Parts: sequence; structure tokens; C-alpha cells
Amino acid sequence: MSIFEILLIHVLGTIFIIPYCISGEALKYKDGDHVEIYVNKVGPYWNPHETYHYYSLPLCRPEKIEHRSLTLGEVLDGDRMAKSMYNVKFMQSLDSAQLCTITLDKEQIEQLKLAIEDLYYFEFVTDDIPMRGFVGQLEEGNLIPHTHHTYLYTHYDFYFFYNENRIIYANVSTKQRAPSKLDDVTSPVELTFTYSVYWEKSNITFQNRGKLLRSTGFFPKTLEIHWLSIINSIILVFLLLGFVVIILSRVLKNDFLRYNTEGDESLDDEDYGWKLISNDVFRFPSFKILFCSILGVGAQFLVLAFGILLMAMLGLFNVHRHGSLNTAAFLLYALTSGIAGFVSAKNYRQMNGEKWVWNINLTACLYTVPFFLTWSIINSVAWAYGSTQALPFTTIVVLGLVWIVIGYPLTVFGGIIGKNSSGSFDAPCRTKNICREIPPIPWYRSTLAHMLIGGFLPFSAISVELYYIFSTLWGRDQYTLYGILGIVFVILLSVTACISISLTYFQLASEDYRWWWRSILTSGATGLFVLAYAIFFFIKRSNMSGGLQTLQFFGYTLLTCYIFCLMLGTVGYYTSLKFIRYIYFNIKMD
Repeated sequence: MSIFEILLIHVLGTIFIIPYCISGEALKYKDGDHVEIYVNKVGPYWNPHETYHYYSLPLCRPEKIEHRSLTLGEVLDGDRMAKSMYNVKFMQSLDSAQLCTITLDKEQIEQLKLAIEDLYYFEFVTDDIPMRGFVGQLEEGNLIPHTHHTYLYTHYDFYFFYNENRIIYANVSTKQRAPSKLDDVTSPVELTFTYSVYWEKSNITFQNRGKLLRSTGFFPKTLEIHWLSIINSIILVFLLLGFVVIILSRVLKNDFLRYNTEGDESLDDEDYGWKLISNDVFRFPSFKILFCSILGVGAQFLVLAFGILLMAMLGLFNVHRHGSLNTAAFLLYALTSGIAGFVSAKNYRQMNGEKWVWNINLTACLYTVPFFLTWSIINSVAWAYGSTQALPFTTIVVLGLVWIVIGYPLTVFGGIIGKNSSGSFDAPCRTKNICREIPPIPWYRSTLAHMLIGGFLPFSAISVELYYIFSTLWGRDQYTLYGILGIVFVILLSVTACISISLTYFQLASEDYRWWWRSILTSGATGLFVLAYAIFFFIKRSNMSGGLQTLQFFGYTLLTCYIFCLMLGTVGYYTSLKFIRYIYFNIKMD
């Protein structure tokens, strides 16, 4: 068996097999069975994506560290689970059992003090249930004289809730015993760590244990049900859509009557309007390779978004499947690459493009290359920090192989099919060789003005939900309101489509036929408003700080806004094209 075949089997196993083997059903225990507690990561409380291995702190550790096999999604999420020294037996309580005794030198004491001052928390995992607590306690007193004390928690209380032979919920507490003071101590310092275990029967079934985990937690709750805000947004959106549809339909009706009336017409009636540019409106845009590549990648992300929402509403992502959303997103991105190649090549061929190889390669790289460059910078900084957010080399190889073995070939395959199956563009009007002169355009019909309108209105439809999305993406809770998210996503696409049609009509009515690129720019401008909101969220709504966390936030936010631009720009183009075909099919041409 060749090295390539071995790597391919490893890739497929990592993506398809391991996630279901590890994240499958919870374990069933018998009395006295060992319950494994994994130590996972530590990090500053306010920087959710700046995480480090638990054993990077000078705390109790075994002589040989054994790591748990992780899914791709868990690795991408920064998990690095390793076996702990806690000896927990199913349904057997313990009181003040000794874990270990360690001796701390001056450097280790300072490391722990800095971690406590940065409000470091720790995360343990047992039976796919996360348990979190603070490493220590920070006390600050009067301004004058200022008092500053750091304490290390050396005793943990574990609470396990069970139903029959399964663990329903688990939690850890550090408040039951007085912590050890780290100030004004002379190194070396000897500390003894202890723990207690308590078991309690629960009436909650295993199938409903996820609800208990969502209702209790270590971090602040930001995801209360917000149906009232969503209903308010839906009402406003329907009023907007109704207004646009009614007004635009009345205007179009008058235009059709004026353009299709038989008999003599005055010159004044025929010397203005969108009918005069019928021989230019289907003139293909410049930079066709880039234009069609945007459409292809935008269509891919549309399918990807619908696929993730469908999987989420079917219950495939839950709080016990760590990183399952990351795995699904990466896998779907690779599998939907053929859609990008198909849509891009088909449009490029319809626009009489000849450099179809360049078109397919640009489609494959349009998002992958910016993502890789951004990720490379973030991963390098995370590696320099020693953070668990830095991906291991083997994971990097797996991700690269998935794109090389699956993503890129599917893009080429889809491009070939799109190129060979494309017909003619079938424009309802002939295009003249000489371009018509465009009259002066007022400022309120300029590209920038249309981008402000076309970006702000769709953004206003999702602004309420953005807060909850940002709070989870840049927090530690998992987003679970996928039904609401699906409604908001449909609203976003509907508003984008209606606004794009309206702005395209106003542009054509001013005898400006350069609608191709503008339909993408005006609809994709929503991504710029999302970026502006992200900056506001970072400054005013979060407590994130530090170089690594800031770089991660703005790096990945820029990529997300780029996806918005590509996806909504594609929606704007296709709705505008459909609208333009409709109006020019329904008028009498000379």
C-alpha cells in the first residue's frame, strides 16, 4: 500500500468514522466502573479563543500524559483532552481524596499568579459533558491602600447526576474549601490537591440531558428565547417587502402600458426609460472570469448554508457532540466545491468566455487562498503563544489532503460539466456593437449610494440575531436556536432579492445599463455592515483583549464578511437577471 493510500484512509477515517465512534451514545456504567475525567484546556475567561493545554500550568499531572483521540471538529475547536489523575468510580462517593502533592518554585508560583490575575478558567470533560471552573481567586481591595491577593484552588468537588446506568450531568465546584494563598510565600512551596465526589440520582432521562446542560452552565447566559424581537423583525420585513412589491408592480404596469401602446407616440414619451437601453442591457460585463467565479463560490456557500441549517434542525449538532459543526462545515465545503465549478463555468461559457481553465482555477482559489493566508497568520501567532488553537501538523496535512483529494477535483469536475452543458445566454434583446452613451447620473443613484441602501436594509433584518450569533461564536456556549436562525436566513435572502430588484430598476430607469457588477456590489455590501457591527461588538459588547484574541476575532470575522459578500452578491445578481429578463420579454421591441 502506497503512502498516498495510507494518508487517504487516514483522512477518510478522521472525517467519517472517528466523529461517530467518539461522539456517539454515552457510556453505560456498572457500579464501581471507572469514570474517566479528561483535562482539556485553560485560558483567560474573557478571551474565549485564547486557550492553552491544561498541563501547561504547574498543576497535578501524571508521569505519562495520555491524550484522547479527538474528532476533526474538536481539534479545530482547540480541544486537547488528556487523561487526568482523578480516580472516580460510578456511584461511589469520595470525601477529600488526595490527588497529588506538588512543590512549586518561584517561577511556577509567578506563572500561577499571572494566570489567576487573567481570570484563567479550566475545562474538564467526562462522558462528553464539559465541567468548568476558575483556576484561582483574585481579591482586590481599597484604592488607598490598595490590596491585591491571589489564591489557588486546591480542592475540587465533583457532582455527578445519574439515571440508571448513565451519567446525565456533571459539574465541578471550587467554593467548598478555602483556597491556598500565593502572595508573600517563600519558594519552594508545597501544595496538596484533594477532591471529593458526590453522586445524586436524577429523574431526567438520557435523551433530555442536553436540555439540562443548556440550562445550567459556567458562563453568562446570553441566549434567552427572543421570539418577540424576531417577530418584530418579521413584521418590519414583510411591510418593507410589501411596499417594494406594490410600488414596483404599479410602476412596471405603467411602463408596460406606455411602451406597448399601439399608435403614434410623442417623442417625449419614448426618449427616456429603460426601454431605450434594450440593446445594451445584456452587454456582458468586464472581468468575466472574476465575475463568474464570484457567482460560483457564492452559489456554493448558499448550498452550504442551507445544508448546515438543515442538519442543525434535524438535531445532528448538539452540546454533547464537540466540534461536530466544525466537521460538518469543513466536509460540506469540500463536497459542494463541484457546485462552485459548475455554476462558474456555465456562466462563463454563456458569456462567451474562452479561458475556462483560468476560470475554474480562480473559482477554486477565490475563497480558499484568502482563508489559507488568514489562517496561516493566525495559526503562526497561536503557535508562538503556545495556544491549543494552533493546529497540529497532522491535522494540517489532513485538511490539505481533503482539499487536494476532494475539493479541487470536484471543482474541476463540476466546471467541466458546467462548460459542456451550458447553452446560449438567450437574451431577449440583441446587443449592438457600439455602446450607448450613459447620461449623467445623480449622486443618489451612484454605486456608493446604492451600496449603502442595498447593504443597510438586509443588515437591519438580521441585526437583532447578529448579537446572539456573535455571543456564541465568540463565547463558549453552543448556538441552539436553529429554527430562528433558519427564519432569519430566509428573511435575509428575501430582503436582499427585493432590494436588488428595486435598485436595478432605478438604475435602468436612469438609462444606466451597467447593472452586472452593481447587482453584486449592492447586495454584497451587507457584509460591510456586518463588519462594522463586528467592530462595534468587539469594542462595546465584549471584554476580549490581547493580541491573539484580537487577531482571531478580526481575521475570522473578515472571512465571514467575505462570505456574506459572495453569497448575497450572487443572490442579488440572479434576482436582478430574472427581473430584467422578465421586463424585456414583456415589451414590444422594434
